[in-house]
Amino acid sequence: MDIAVVKYSGESTGRKINLDSEVFGIEPNDHAIYLDVKSIQANQRQGTHKSKQRNEISGSSKKIKKQKGTGGARAGNIKNPQFKGGGRIFGPQPRDYSFKLNKKVKDLARKSALTYKAKENSISILEDFNFEAPKTKQYLSMLKSLALSDKKTLFVIPEAIKNIVLSGRNVQNSKIITASQINTFDVMNADQLVLIESSISSINNILK
Repeated sequence: MDIAVVKYSGESTGRKINLDSEVFGIEPNDHAIYLDVKSIQANQRQGTHKSKQRNEISGSSKKIKKQKGTGGARAGNIKNPQFKGGGRIFGPQPRDYSFKLNKKVKDLARKSALTYKAKENSISILEDFNFEAPKTKQYLSMLKSLALSDKKTLFVIPEAIKNIVLSGRNVQNSKIITASQINTFDVMNADQLVLIESSISSINNILK
């Protein structure tokens, strides 16, 4: 698939780049995408939720009434889960939600996500550039020139370019990552994938 290369000002360079069909043109695998996104989100969960069981509640352990003859149900102590302020039965406990996903499945998921973006014509390629100084105003001007102001964008740069990262880090609905950080969730979550020209070879090297 050939995609035109443009400058960050929105002007055409008159050049086109052919995206590798082994990365951007495979048969998408929806289940691999599902597993990878699930893995990414699960790995981000803190898992620090906790509720107290009856053995952790402060209170007397004295039997609050006699066993028989009251006409009501039996009761042990005030920490009984049936009472207000008692312990919780089968409450949440700290746990690790992360799970392992094979590298081949992750690679397949990322290729599938990139293929979907290519099929939807949701990939833009920018000629390599850098800002002279970190300026959010200049970053917003670039989005406007590319007609991306109202879209959720994912910028993929070849490496951490300080001025670009600082310029765009606080812009709503726009995320900047390096080619080595590309993942299925970010790609699928974006309306438009913007690749800096030199990042394409890095993506190909990672996924081929």
